[in-house]
This record gives sequence, structure tokens and C-alpha cells, in this order.
Amino acid sequence: MFQDRYFEDYQIGEQRQTMGRTITETDIVIHAGQTGDFYPHHMDREWCKTQDFGQRIAHGTLIFSVAIGMTAGAINQLAFSYGYDRLRFIKPVFINDTIHVRVTISDKREHAKRTDHGVVVEKCEVFNQHDELVLVCEHLLLARRRTPTTSI
Repeated sequence: MFQDRYFEDYQIGEQRQTMGRTITETDIVIHAGQTGDFYPHHMDREWCKTQDFGQRIAHGTLIFSVAIGMTAGAINQLAFSYGYDRLRFIKPVFINDTIHVRVTISDKREHAKRTDHGVVVEKCEVFNQHDELVLVCEHLLLARRRTPTTSI
């Protein structure tokens, strides 16, 4: 599905929300294998029983990856990901927690060097099934302008 949107089409304050996705033990094991992060916080159930959270926690990078993937919907051929800023892991996510994501357009600004594109900032907030904030970041989207600016 394609949904072409120019820089000018994005409105500060507009939101979208994803459906939920449950994080499984399989997700954690596969992520550990892909990244090499086999820390006991993620892998050792018995050791985790002696720690503050009392159970294994999902990798923050797993939750980030899954959450961002959940926000990918329509393909916009006029924009592409420019990176992520201000990533924070707020609360742990446990096996069998269900996450969902709210994306809010929080800012729009000129690009420092490209007059034919602007930067759209999407605030991505990830919540668990209790509506507790577990992760937040800013997604920077480089979006083509309908009409290039005359100067930076």
C-alpha cells in the first residue's frame, strides 16, 4: 500500500496508533542470537528471580525494533527514515507483555543542507498492556517538499 505525503502534508499534533503485539520468550531468544546479547537479565530465569524485577526482561533493542516495525504501514515514496533521537527505555518489558505504539507528529523543520526536503519529527511512545510508557524516541523522517525552499 502506498501513501505519498509531502513535507507540507504532515500536521503537528496528528497521531496514529498501532494494534498490540505480545512479546514472547521466542522473540527474546531469537534477538539474543542475532545480537549476541545473552546477558542473564534476558536469558537466566533462575538468576532473574533473585533480582529486582524477579523475572526476565526483554532487550531494550528488541522492544525498539519491534515497536518501530509495528509503526511501518503505508509506503511513502516521498520520504525515508533519517534516524532516531532521544531513545529511552522507561520501564522493563517482560515475557507475555503486549505492547502498542502511539506516533505523534511533534515537529517539522528545515533540513540544514537540502532545500528540496524537510525533517518531520515523529514522537514514538511504546506502552504495555497496562498503558504504562515503556519506551520513547523521536523518529526523524526526511520528506520531500512540493516546492523547494529558496534558501536555508
